[in-house]
Amino acid sequence: MIKKQLIMEKALELFAEQGFEATSVQQITERCGISKGAFYLSFKSKDELISALIDHFMMQFVSDIDYIVKKEGPTESLLYEFYYSTFDTFHKRSNFAKILIKEQMQSLNEELFLKMRDYDNKMEKSIQTMIERLYGEEIDDIKYDLILTIKALLNTYSQLFILFNIPSPDMELLCRSLVEKTNLLALNVSVPFITKDLYETLLRPLNEEISRDQLIELLHEKSVEIEEPVEKESLSLLAKNLEEPLYSTTIVKGLIENIRNHPHCKWVSYLLRQYYKI
Repeated sequence: MIKKQLIMEKALELFAEQGFEATSVQQITERCGISKGAFYLSFKSKDELISALIDHFMMQFVSDIDYIVKKEGPTESLLYEFYYSTFDTFHKRSNFAKILIKEQMQSLNEELFLKMRDYDNKMEKSIQTMIERLYGEEIDDIKYDLILTIKALLNTYSQLFILFNIPSPDMELLCRSLVEKTNLLALNVSVPFITKDLYETLLRPLNEEISRDQLIELLHEKSVEIEEPVEKESLSLLAKNLEEPLYSTTIVKGLIENIRNHPHCKWVSYLLRQYYKI
């Protein structure tokens, strides 16, 4: 196992038991069976480790949701797939999700707040894409209220399962129930509170979008990092295409699809989809 991955896994166990603040670097290194020096070769501090864990969880989560809402084809089951993927992710990674929710409630860490707000912005954009596909221009007046309502449903039910330890939730029933609620709101609400101007003020980006050069550098880094030949070659070709466009949109989509399911490539596939607007 890669040392950085080992540290993240063992730290996650300790954070689940004790929380971020109560866990020391010494405890993490003892759980890993490594020296403090080895820890600091991978992470400059405990805060950097926490940041890496949040990124690892949220990058995969946001990337998966974005892929679902933009996937070509019929939209009859889109809303159900969206809800199911969201709750399935939180259920499978309930230990970290539980830590994250509790820490956000208790923490005054501005960096953590800004990081989570940035991922929140990305999630809201994916929800907007989904409801525009599902309901079209008919709900333009209530679109922004609906985005926040869907987020509220996700947050409320996620916390219900994670914080109150409801055993083996019936995911199918939950998702069908939320699909029904969402459709009722989308098709019947006529008095919105959140206007477009207010929403766009709240949603203003906290981080600049990644540049072409930064994306090329990231692709090269990932190409060196992973060993699987298909993903490695696809990353290399995608980097070359950014440097000098050669391929059609169809080929680019295919190359992105080649890397999408690799755990270390989910985020770069998300960034590429944003860059190419696909």
